[in-house]
Amino acid sequence: MSAPVSPTLASGSASATSAGAGAPRLSAAEIDASCRWPLLVLFLSAIGWLVGGTVLALIASIKLHGPGFLAGCEWLTLGRVRPAAMNALLYGFASQAAMGVLLWQFCRLGNVRLLFPGPIIIAGNFWNLGVTVGVVAILAGESTGFEWLEMPRYAAGILFAAYAVIGICAAATFHLRRERALYVTQWYLLAALFWFPWVYSAANCLLALDPVRGALQAAVNAWFTNNLLGLWLTPVCLGSWFYFVPKLLNRPLHSRELAVFGFWTLAIFTNWSGLTQLTGGPLPRWMPAASVAANVLLLVPIIATGMNWRLTMLGQCAKIRENMVLRFVTFGGGCYLVGGLASVIIGLREVSAVTQFTYVPVAVKQLALHGFVGMVLFGCLYYILPRLLQTEWPKPRLIRAHYLCSTIGVALLFVPLAIGGVFQGLKLNDPAVPFVALAKSTIPWVGLHTLGLIVLLAGQFAFLSNLAGLLRGWCANHCAWMCELCCGGDANGGGKR
Repeated sequence: MSAPVSPTLASGSASATSAGAGAPRLSAAEIDASCRWPLLVLFLSAIGWLVGGTVLALIASIKLHGPGFLAGCEWLTLGRVRPAAMNALLYGFASQAAMGVLLWQFCRLGNVRLLFPGPIIIAGNFWNLGVTVGVVAILAGESTGFEWLEMPRYAAGILFAAYAVIGICAAATFHLRRERALYVTQWYLLAALFWFPWVYSAANCLLALDPVRGALQAAVNAWFTNNLLGLWLTPVCLGSWFYFVPKLLNRPLHSRELAVFGFWTLAIFTNWSGLTQLTGGPLPRWMPAASVAANVLLLVPIIATGMNWRLTMLGQCAKIRENMVLRFVTFGGGCYLVGGLASVIIGLREVSAVTQFTYVPVAVKQLALHGFVGMVLFGCLYYILPRLLQTEWPKPRLIRAHYLCSTIGVALLFVPLAIGGVFQGLKLNDPAVPFVALAKSTIPWVGLHTLGLIVLLAGQFAFLSNLAGLLRGWCANHCAWMCELCCGGDANGGGKR
């Protein structure tokens, strides 16, 4: 095991130990320059998929309380547009942005240039091709029918091949790092790097290539949805929290040992906790029972992580309010704690008897995806993109508007569906309540969910507007530099050639 390292040192302090004696440290600008084009491909594509996926999710939400909306288009029926939206958000936005954040942090923490940027750019384009093919196939009616795995086999094959290239380049970059000591963030990122291909390939083999039979398909699908979020996106976002918060607060992480303990307990218990949603289903009783136990034990990493976060941020409220990156990341961390606690509660047998088959599990997943993963990744983008382009965000007010819209939108996605889902479950268990009356009673809650998506989309457009200004500023600076290089010092063309 590598020697412990202070978070402040691992986050970029010039006094950290280098791999070779006397080896010069790379500057942050050199590292960022090596990452620029691959990460721009991943980040800009992810943002495009975010907006497209949110629009599709908005259409699906409207259809839940207005079934006649776009009823004449078979491509936009609820059974097609909802899984298409989730796949666009999961694979187009969240996974792609996570890969970019992972690569950048490997380079920064390892004090190493990104290796093989060309293959990463090609693989990133193939990843987007795979997502495009998969989403279009779902809208065309070729869905596999398995949650979060609706893309047909040929699209999944493209995604896996593209990720294999990116993963190999990331692993090589990590292996050749100059800073040999490991920080907690690298534990999470390296584990996620290998967990994703294991989870994704295993699920595709068991559900698409050589399908298992009967109720085992539901078990594999539940295992996959739980681990895609818990062993891929969650470690990347937790690792990002452990990197950015101590760095921006300019203070060390409270306890490295507590963070490592949280990592190992997360790794052990998450893999077993996915079958709680099948409680009461046609499976051997020990399978959901083991999942319920593992789900309760997930309180251990949640509490350990929460304590570490609180003690790290103690007395730093003023800095958090002033720094928008910190506000995004800490809000995302809060959503992780709330969502994790909610997942444990609805996994209990007594509670799942009410919440199963209602909007409550949907609300928890929305909180995890938009509140935790989305907000942490946005904080990362707000920090990384200006450093890649060597320019500042042009309109800080739009960052605040994006944050405000995102927080309100996440609240409207989670709270109404959670409350409405509880009432829905109570009525489902009452045989005297007609199903039509039950369905009508959910309309106000779903309407608030639709409002949340509209607010969320407004925040995303604020981010897009600010990003367009950032790119224009970079292009202007880049063109001025090129003119100065070509014209011998005069950007207007009047210098010596």
